[in-house]
Amino acid sequence: MPARFYIALLHHPVVNRDGEVVTTSITNIDVHDIARSARTYDVDGFFIGHPVLGMRKLTERILWHWMEGHGATYNPTRGDALQFVRISSDLDQILAQVENETGALPTMIATSARPGIGTIGYPAMSREIAESETPFLLLLGTGYGLTSEILERCTRRLAPIDGASDYNHLSVRAAAAIMLDRLFGQRKQ
Repeated sequence: MPARFYIALLHHPVVNRDGEVVTTSITNIDVHDIARSARTYDVDGFFIGHPVLGMRKLTERILWHWMEGHGATYNPTRGDALQFVRISSDLDQILAQVENETGALPTMIATSARPGIGTIGYPAMSREIAESETPFLLLLGTGYGLTSEILERCTRRLAPIDGASDYNHLSVRAAAAIMLDRLFGQRKQ
């Protein structure tokens, strides 16, 4: 049986353009688009980590609208994707939830648009996931990315997404879709 695989979108602690530790806002489009990508690639769960109760409650209301409210009848497939979204206050709570569900702490995979030492490529990471029984947690950062504190807690760090130019400012939802496709996408010959 392949490893369980989860995604976490962290809104704190992340950095701003000046490298300061900040908390970012949850955006409706990130919730929807990353959930749809996670559902497409059969991810076991999509966590949203935010320390502010008001932001978590807002996200719960968005989920309710699409899974039980008017949105559930207007666009049923949206609710199908959003059922995998889980809301947590921080990374430690996310780790505890994954451990509770799987019986093991996950291997944490960091992501960053910035190059770093010791990165792993997508084919190698994909093989490791396929051959492991340990769960994995892919960490995505908002703002200008994950803090060094979070990066240091991870045992794997995916290589940055390289496009066809030197421009590297993808939205987190676009980056998540590309990463999932590179890790789990089926290549037809």
